[in-house]
Amino acid sequence: MDNHLKEKLALLPDQPGCYLMKDIQGTIIYVGKAKVLKNRVRSYFTGSHDGKTYRLVQEITDFEYIVTSSNMEALILEMNLIKKYDPKYNIMLKDDKSYPFIKITAEKHPRLLITRNVKKDKGKYFGPFPNATAANETKKLLDRLYPLRKCSSLPDKVCLYYHIGQCLAPCVKEVTDHQNSEIVNEIARFLNGGEDQIRKELEAKMIAASEQLDFERAKEYRDQIVSIEATMEKQKMMSSDLVDRDVFGYAVDKGWMCVQVFFVRRGKLIERDVSYFPIYDEPEEEFLSFIGQFYEKPHNIKPKEIFVPDKVDTEILKSLLKIPVFQPKRGQKKELVVLANKNAKIGLGEKFKLIERDEERTVKAIEKLGDILNIETPYRIEAFDNSNIQGTNPVSAMVVFIDGKPSKKDYRKYKIKTVVGPDDYDSMREVVRRRYSRALKENLPLPNLIIVDGGKGHLAAVEDVLQNELGLFIPTAGLVKDEKHRTSELLIGQPPQIVQLGRQSQEFFLLQRIQDEVHRFAIEFYRQLHSKSMVQSALDGIAGVGGTRKKALLKHFGSVKKIKEASIDELIAAKMPKNVAEEIYQHFHKE
Repeated sequence: MDNHLKEKLALLPDQPGCYLMKDIQGTIIYVGKAKVLKNRVRSYFTGSHDGKTYRLVQEITDFEYIVTSSNMEALILEMNLIKKYDPKYNIMLKDDKSYPFIKITAEKHPRLLITRNVKKDKGKYFGPFPNATAANETKKLLDRLYPLRKCSSLPDKVCLYYHIGQCLAPCVKEVTDHQNSEIVNEIARFLNGGEDQIRKELEAKMIAASEQLDFERAKEYRDQIVSIEATMEKQKMMSSDLVDRDVFGYAVDKGWMCVQVFFVRRGKLIERDVSYFPIYDEPEEEFLSFIGQFYEKPHNIKPKEIFVPDKVDTEILKSLLKIPVFQPKRGQKKELVVLANKNAKIGLGEKFKLIERDEERTVKAIEKLGDILNIETPYRIEAFDNSNIQGTNPVSAMVVFIDGKPSKKDYRKYKIKTVVGPDDYDSMREVVRRRYSRALKENLPLPNLIIVDGGKGHLAAVEDVLQNELGLFIPTAGLVKDEKHRTSELLIGQPPQIVQLGRQSQEFFLLQRIQDEVHRFAIEFYRQLHSKSMVQSALDGIAGVGGTRKKALLKHFGSVKKIKEASIDELIAAKMPKNVAEEIYQHFHKE
């Protein structure tokens, strides 16, 4: 696990919410929910896992999270995010392609159903519910409380539901429209938020049953009360009016603002947008400017309405956006704005902590390194590495780290020009001579520290060129790898001495990053040249094959190997003239 992940894990809040795991391309590969984000997300990176979880963890390179106010909100949000991103490690059940509703049919003798399709058929629809389980549990409760018919078609005789008191048996008894209407109204009262009153009525019945020593009946009422509490919990992540709206929240600290936008569509929070930026005006004014610019982006479509926090000039926004703007004062809608503000505050706090940790990882690391080496703080470090295989295409590369971070615009590549054969020391001499001769000539900035990938011989070669040829006395250190090709020792001075560095210290990690980066850059350059030379040596000298035809052949066949194996007809199919195709074929089949 890299340091970036370790730092983010250390900042996880002790609150419920959803987390989104990302791969190296930034693609969301898994969405999960947690009662305590800190504990759940950390668990992925500690201990052992089964095969499926192990594969997931191996792909995670980053994550983000959204804080919620309750576990049930986390569940609702998790479902919305899974539907939005379709992560490959989340199992999408066929039964959960859309949200379930409870429906009271418009038949003469109504039925209570669960459906995922809302139609204009005069039926009454209630929902959406967070999942099929919640909808089914609620329907079971309503079936026990209100005896609507259960059969899809009326039978010739009463069924079990009549005998257990869950059906009025319109199949054999007369049930009036008034009776049906009363039951439908009671169910609607329950589903429209009247469950608290109904729960109180059940509590009264439970107490009465207990006093009459009818404990079995009392237990049934108690179970019904528990079902109400478990399945009818109000959700801030859901809205019953199904209006499309954007909910804005913001936080300000240390001259920075974080704005969080919750996109609520058909009553469901489906996505959020997070922005961080420095501010130079009053927060309320900066916030107004942000919203004005937010809807200028083509992918940010204006909803039916927006919610904003207090102290924001809603009249200006209404005039600017031409849509209703509200500042909710109470209830579910107010809590959504509070939640957006809360996430903005947490996000801003995390950003500052990451900046602080980054400072510790970079600037403080180079300050400590300077102290250990007894040199001035190496704000600019230049590192060199050679690359060749058996002396072919020898190259060298230089990377530059400023304030502990790579400055890629200052990277340089060098083809070795004067050295014959695989002589690492003379190659290093040539490159250092070229680099710093030019730096002196063009008055370029000089480093505070030079690092070479190598030991005593490399150090001696570099210092000889710097001091005896160029008159430069720049501190130079050598980085030695162990047998597993990992950063092992730091050498400095003449004669070179080993500098003791803590393996878990930030300065050691900094040197490790520098050594890995210069090695990567040198290898990359070597492979580019080696690949090019292989193509040149294989196709050079063939009559009629110039640069354009080389490219055409490689594009058609994909490799030199396949060109060598091609027949004359296949070469002609690659748009080579017949005589050229014959030349190419003969070139690779002389024997």
